[in-house]
Amino acid sequence: MKKLTFNLLFAFIVSVSLIAQTETLEVGKKAPEWVFQDAGRKQFTMNSWADKVLQINYVDPDEQDLNEPFNEAIDQAVKVDKRIDSVYFKGIGIVDTKSTWKPNGLIRLIAGNKAKKYKTTILFDYDGTLHKIWGMPKDSYSVVLVDKNRICRAIYKGKIPESDNEKIIQEIIAMTKE
Repeated sequence: MKKLTFNLLFAFIVSVSLIAQTETLEVGKKAPEWVFQDAGRKQFTMNSWADKVLQINYVDPDEQDLNEPFNEAIDQAVKVDKRIDSVYFKGIGIVDTKSTWKPNGLIRLIAGNKAKKYKTTILFDYDGTLHKIWGMPKDSYSVVLVDKNRICRAIYKGKIPESDNEKIIQEIIAMTKE
C-alpha cells in the first residue's frame, strides 16, 4: 500500500511539473525568449533583432510550402513595393525538426535554399522548445508576429488564406510605425 501511494504521489508531482513547463503564447502577452542556432551554429535570440518587429515562421519541414503565397506577399511588400520598412522589420524561420522524419542534413539543405530565396535567417529547433515555451503545435506551420517590445500581436496556425495577406501586411506596417 505504501508503495502504491508513493507511486501515485510521484506520478502526480511529475505530471504537475510537466504541465508547468508548457506555456501557451497568447496575443497581448510577452513572448518567452529562446536561443536557437543557424546552420553555421551561430546562436540567435529574439533580441538579435532589437527594435524590429519580427515575423517568426515556425515550420515543420513536411509543411514547408504551406504558406508560400503569404511569404511571397511579405517579400514583395518589403523588397519590391517597400511598403514594409526593413529597418524596422525582420522575417525569420525556425525549423521544427522534432516534428519530422527527415534527417537534419536534408533539413539544413532545404532551409538553406529558403534562406537564400528570401534572404533571411533560418534557425533550428532540434528539441521542440517552442512546443514547450510557446505551445506551438506539432506537425504544422505557424506564423507569430511580435512587436519591438516582444509582445505577441498575432498568431496564425496552419495555412493563411491569401485573402488575409493584405490585412497582415497592414498589421506589420502599423507595428513598424509604433
